[in-house]
Amino acid sequence: MAQYDFETVRPRYDLNAAKWQEIARYFPEKPAGVIPFSVADMELPMAPQIRDGLKAFLDDYVLGYADPSEEYAASVCRFMQRRHGWIIQPDWLICTSGAIAAFYGCVKAFTEPGDGVILFTPVYYPMYSAVTANERTLVRCPLVRTEDRYEIDFDLFERLVKDPANKLLLFCSPHNPGGRVWSREELERIGRLCCENGVVVASDELHFDLLAPGVEHTVFATLDDAIRDNCVVITSPSKSFNLAGLMTTNVVAPSEHLRERLRRELLTNVQKLKCNVLGHLACTIAYDQCDDWLDQVNALVDKNRRVVTDFLAAEFPKIRPMKLEGSYLLWIDFSALGMESHALAEMLKREAMLFFDDGFIFGAEGEGFERWNLACPTRCVQEGVDRLRTVLKKYYR
Repeated sequence: MAQYDFETVRPRYDLNAAKWQEIARYFPEKPAGVIPFSVADMELPMAPQIRDGLKAFLDDYVLGYADPSEEYAASVCRFMQRRHGWIIQPDWLICTSGAIAAFYGCVKAFTEPGDGVILFTPVYYPMYSAVTANERTLVRCPLVRTEDRYEIDFDLFERLVKDPANKLLLFCSPHNPGGRVWSREELERIGRLCCENGVVVASDELHFDLLAPGVEHTVFATLDDAIRDNCVVITSPSKSFNLAGLMTTNVVAPSEHLRERLRRELLTNVQKLKCNVLGHLACTIAYDQCDDWLDQVNALVDKNRRVVTDFLAAEFPKIRPMKLEGSYLLWIDFSALGMESHALAEMLKREAMLFFDDGFIFGAEGEGFERWNLACPTRCVQEGVDRLRTVLKKYYR
């Protein structure tokens, strides 16, 4: 098995990367050794198979308009079966430019203005705008915290799905930002309630390849036939293989009825169903050739998780991370410091040069939290821990 380079960091100030530009706004001198731990892309070199494949393509081909190919669809199908035990058909795939475009498309395809869209909050913040920007009603179902993980308030959820005004669940699995991988039993309960009450499920599973050791993810559409035909599953190589900039997402829609509603909405109002030719090539290479790279990323993330969680447990036990089961995003509760959320975020940036995703952007339930992106070299995480230690000594009581 090849050993990949997970030590090199290439600063991206000159690539208009927003997460790097935020550092430059605070510190115009662009301090060495400071990387952002915020937006969910990796500070790791590209898998060499993808890099070399893209270079070879660019040597020989024109970057013209392209349609998804049969080989691309076959690669997606092979990967889903190999990594997730999920057998899908090529004609179930709808290609979009990203998960956010898929959220907007699902909201418009499966609801009408004024209809309710349920979210388990706190949650990935573009889901909120997909609801409100399309004049739908945002229906919160706040998650319940039990020690170091979130649980679903099923009593509340059942009341919400039984309200005929609510037509769609935008679901995050694994949960972002909380890092929770839902159990099969929880998923089945969600699925049955939605089927029984006519609520369609759009399941965002972009992080489903990124799992802690011993954790298993269940794809929502694999639960049973009725649940499969009442959902669409949003997938992408963007998180697993760090390809977000190539804007390639696959919505898997097993139900012909839902598939045609979504396809019609996307064709009419969101985008033409062409593809990013480099994105599809990169996805094909990733899915066919880069399992080892992905496995090593998962091992790196777990190593980095231990660096942070062991440090907090030993030195600042009142600052409590949630258990990281899926994704590379560690959700940390800083509320023990007693600081207002914006003041906390400012303190971490100004005094510790730590650039996280601030909890309040994930909704009111995220107040007091920060989300730490662990997809980076371990030495960078250790440097971040060292800076955090110095600052926390001033505020921790």
